[in-house]
Amino acid sequence: MLSLTDPPPDASSSGRADPDEYVRAAMQWHFGPDTGSPYWLARAATLGFDPIQDVKGQGDLRRFPNIADELRDIRALDLIPRGYGSTAPIAAVYESGGTTGPPKRIVFLDDWLELLLDHRARSLAEWNCPRDAAWLTVTPSGPHLIGSIVAREARKSGGVAFSVDLDPRWVKKLISAGKREEAAAYIDHLADQAASILRGEDIRVLMTTPPMLERLAQDDELRSLINEKVEVIMWGGAHMPSETRAVLKSESYPGIPIIGVYGSTTLLGGVNERPGGGVGDPCVFDPFSPYMTFSVVDPVTREPVRYGERGQVVMNHVSKAMFLPNNLERDTAIRLRPSEGAMGDAVADIEPLKTFSDIKVVEGVY
Repeated sequence: MLSLTDPPPDASSSGRADPDEYVRAAMQWHFGPDTGSPYWLARAATLGFDPIQDVKGQGDLRRFPNIADELRDIRALDLIPRGYGSTAPIAAVYESGGTTGPPKRIVFLDDWLELLLDHRARSLAEWNCPRDAAWLTVTPSGPHLIGSIVAREARKSGGVAFSVDLDPRWVKKLISAGKREEAAAYIDHLADQAASILRGEDIRVLMTTPPMLERLAQDDELRSLINEKVEVIMWGGAHMPSETRAVLKSESYPGIPIIGVYGSTTLLGGVNERPGGGVGDPCVFDPFSPYMTFSVVDPVTREPVRYGERGQVVMNHVSKAMFLPNNLERDTAIRLRPSEGAMGDAVADIEPLKTFSDIKVVEGVY
């Protein structure tokens, strides 16, 4: 029987653990009176089933309610499993971008963050991402996950991260208020800061959002600097239409690998695009199972759509550090089979919903 009191199994192979056995072990941990979190131990009384007795495997995660909205209001530290003791190794508390309402707060523990960084390092190695390199991140920092993760990735690879702080909530507020000229001026301000770093430093890895990547490409000097210096581009945090991606790959930044990153704060991280796609092919994202998994469902029936069909994305996070299952995301995607050994679905051609929970989705720059 697997035990989540030890490091999660098969961390180096990301999918060889039996998925149903893994989920049963997770139920023992997250709903055991001595190991479960204060939040889930209290919430268990409202579920209408016994997670330890009734949840037999991966498919039963759909029985849990989507608690994403509750994360806006509950005490973040109540999500930490008691099994860690009184001195849980807290790495940080991160917040979502606030696209569909007040931000959600999630506690990240050290052991999970190390697992995630190890997985991402293996993925970047598949893309031949340079080591011992200077990175430039034009991303949200502060309470947001992405800026912190990228800085840690750079250090883990022997490099250093230079950063430009992007405030996504301010841009969304400006756009929602119809102040598009002010939003454009703020984006210009970000591009000016990026230009200063690109001129003065030997940047070899660039991480930013799709709108910022487009804005940088509009400036002849910035585009030239990126093509001269940068060896790998990563993007995430907002939707990139396939047409835009094709132009960026073939015209703006030809010859530079452009890697998509897909995930969320409530997934506790993100996964890199599967290598090997052509210029016109959609981005494909495989799950980091058994910890982070996707399913693609009909938005009305919540049943899985057929492979090759579009549906709404559901995310599950199941690790020793956190349990956040059955989170219906604000994205749709094409359902694909995952890479060999992984569980759940692979997702491709991500598109945002125009409204989510009766709220208009404003992406802005993140």
